[in-house]
Amino acid sequence: MKETRRNFLKFVGLSAAAGLCFSPAGALASGGAAGASGPVKSKKALSATRWAMVIDTRKVNTKEQIEKLEHACHKWHNVPNIEGKQEIKWLWGDHFHAVFTEKHNNFPSEEVTKREYVLLCNHCENPPCVRVCPTQATYKREDGIVAMDYHRCIGCRYCMAGCPYGARSFNFMDPRPFIHEPNMTFPTRMRGVVEKCNFCVDRLSVGLMPACVEESGGALTFGDLADENSEVRQILRENFTIRRKPSAGTEPGVYYII
Repeated sequence: MKETRRNFLKFVGLSAAAGLCFSPAGALASGGAAGASGPVKSKKALSATRWAMVIDTRKVNTKEQIEKLEHACHKWHNVPNIEGKQEIKWLWGDHFHAVFTEKHNNFPSEEVTKREYVLLCNHCENPPCVRVCPTQATYKREDGIVAMDYHRCIGCRYCMAGCPYGARSFNFMDPRPFIHEPNMTFPTRMRGVVEKCNFCVDRLSVGLMPACVEESGGALTFGDLADENSEVRQILRENFTIRRKPSAGTEPGVYYII
C-alpha cells in the first residue's frame, strides 16, 4: 500500500512539472501566457483595445490574389500542406454565396457575386467557440483576439461545432511531415489539436502587422476598432461594409468593403 501511494505521488509530481515546462514561444504564438505576468513583450509591440480587420474586396477578389495571402499566412505559421478532407487552413477563399449566406440585397450585382472572398477567423466580440470549449483552450484576449492554447486543447472539436464560420481545422494526423520549409520562430502543432488564424499575435508582439496584411498591398487594413482616429475606423466611416452572418449575434471583427 505504501509503495503504491509513493508511486502515485511521484507520478503526480512529475505530471505537474511537465505541465509547467512549456515553450514561452509557443504560448506567445498562440496568445497564451508565458509566465505569471503574461507574455514577455517587445518594446515595439503593437497594442489595441479591440483589434479588427477591413478587407477591401474591390482590391483583392481573385483566386490568385487570395492564394498569395494564404501562402504568406500559412508559411509564417507552419500550416501543413494537406489536401482533401483533412486540410488545415487559416486563410482561404470562397465565392459570394458561400461567404454571405444571409441576404443583404435580393439582387446583388453580377460583378460582386463573381468575386472571390478572403476568409479567416472572425475574432468575434461574442465568440461561441469560447463558450463551448470545456478546457478554456479557446479564449478571448483583452484586445479582442480569440486565441488558442494548444497545450490545453483535448481535441473534442466542440469549438469547431460552435463556430458559425468554419474557421477552425483539426489535425487528424501529425502535421509536421507536411511542412516543407518550417518557420523556426513559430511553433508547430501536433496531432489531435484544433488550430486557426490568431490575427498574428506573435507578429504584433514584436511590432509587425499580420502577414496577410503586409502581403495584401493595402487591400487589407488592420487596426484598433475602439480608436475613432485609427485607419480602420476611418475606412469604415468612408465605405459601406458588411460582416458575415450578422443574425448569429457574434459581432465579427472582420469587415468587408463591397
